[in-house]
Amino acid sequence: MRPTADIRRRLAHSRGFVFDLDGTLVLGDKHNKGVRALPGAADMLAELATRGVPYVILTNGTVRAPRDLAAMLGEAGLPVAADSVITPASVAGESLARAGYRSVLALGGEGVSRPLADAGLEVVLPANLGERKVDAIFAGWFREFTMSDLEAACNAVWRGASLYTASMSLFFATAHGKAIGTSRAICAMITSVTGARPRVLGKPSLAALRSASRRLGVPTRELAVLGDDPTLEVEMAHRGQALAVGVHSGVGDAGAFAKMPRGRRAHITVHSVSELHKLYVESVNGKRRRS
Repeated sequence: MRPTADIRRRLAHSRGFVFDLDGTLVLGDKHNKGVRALPGAADMLAELATRGVPYVILTNGTVRAPRDLAAMLGEAGLPVAADSVITPASVAGESLARAGYRSVLALGGEGVSRPLADAGLEVVLPANLGERKVDAIFAGWFREFTMSDLEAACNAVWRGASLYTASMSLFFATAHGKAIGTSRAICAMITSVTGARPRVLGKPSLAALRSASRRLGVPTRELAVLGDDPTLEVEMAHRGQALAVGVHSGVGDAGAFAKMPRGRRAHITVHSVSELHKLYVESVNGKRRRS
């Protein structure tokens, strides 16, 4: 279904863009070892750069810190500045520091711990927790999670730590199909033992969209949010009154987007970023003719 004239105008007037990564701009392997750019990704980012429209890439992945992820994207043909990449760990660092937390138990590798430390938080690893207390726990990508790590996390909860997570999504898109994320599984174990309920700081949380909004200097309602998961990017866009754009190149096909409640569906759905690029250029050119 083609977007209405009002939606086209809204796309043309979007003052900033928020892009999902896996399944939207790139596809990688299920172990997060590398990525390839999807058709249209480079052209869309170049189009926005030419027009002076800012964008960020907001991923739910926490394997790499933003600057390392930006370097990997550059190797895949997507030259993205490090400060244009936001991960749940960088959202967590910003959010937890703003909330007055000082120490956090990091369940994950460098992609989890480094953004937390960059935000000024004291990062404690499970092996070093001992008998001490921490203010919060943050769970991310952690395939090496062990029973010892579970015991450390549960002890931290019992000593008063709040539980936060990058994501509670079941899957993320790879070149080999859907892959299971780790943070939901980790939090399920912690919740089962302690009863603590995790708060999501990645997508679809409003905290994540507000972090992108602050980075861009654009109100959330004037953003366009693009992603392949109707329960993540589309849901987050609606929470912030942003333009929700769904793409079928990842975990969500046309049927998945259509099954969403009418008031929570994407405003635009496209098969690929390449199709969005064409629609965006048409919409902007139409805006100029009307002017």
